[in-house]
Amino acid sequence: MSQPHLLVHELKDSVGVVVVENLKAGTDMLAVVTHDNSSFRITAKADIPIGHKVALKDIAKGDTIWKYGQDIGIAKAAIGKGEHLHVHNVKTKRW
Repeated sequence: MSQPHLLVHELKDSVGVVVVENLKAGTDMLAVVTHDNSSFRITAKADIPIGHKVALKDIAKGDTIWKYGQDIGIAKAAIGKGEHLHVHNVKTKRW
């Protein structure tokens, strides 16, 4: 297996984390699921910084965001598969 672009922790996660520098829109990313070492491919729809999240599926406004198998927040807007998730479109449920 070549070096992954994206790590996903649990099969139920709706996002993965970019693990390479300078990820550009249009990149055919290799994603690895650490829970079972499976892999899949997904295309980046935007330039995404290392450590930031990518939607693994289409996410509707109001949907729960899952990372590490945990609820990490709510979508403030619709987010398409392969798009960047960050403070502009995700909000914590804590406040």
